[in-house]
Amino acid sequence: MPEITLKPINQTVDAPVNKNLLDVLLEQDCPVMMACGRQGICATCHIYVEKGMDSMSPLSSREEKTLALITGANQISRLSCQCTIIGDDPVDILLPDGLYVESMADIEALVGKRTNTPILHPIDGSILIQKGKIITRTMIMKLSDTDFDPHSIHTD
Repeated sequence: MPEITLKPINQTVDAPVNKNLLDVLLEQDCPVMMACGRQGICATCHIYVEKGMDSMSPLSSREEKTLALITGANQISRLSCQCTIIGDDPVDILLPDGLYVESMADIEALVGKRTNTPILHPIDGSILIQKGKIITRTMIMKLSDTDFDPHSIHTD
């Protein structure tokens, strides 16, 4: 059973082979979501595999296309919903810094508050509001035309 280390929380868990990585993260209350319902078309379960990529299932063509659209994705990026543990070697996972927004209502509820962490777009993972900034009505108006539905993009 491979050992999975979750960074930056520095939590280590054992996970059985053939288990979906998103399930491992959700069981540990990691701040990941599955806005697209595990279809591999949003950024809400994006993670970095810092060590042990060989213990993960290969990238599918859909995952490759989605990762190409995600801001901040690089050669060690994976979508945890599309990633299955296939080997016994230890794996180090880094969770991107930030909270994903699922709707305009999420942002509107935060108007006037200072963010403690970056607020990220659920489709491409881009930073909508930087850490430490006060969320203003002007920022929200810039997002009023944003389609937060991950099903509105096409990766095929």
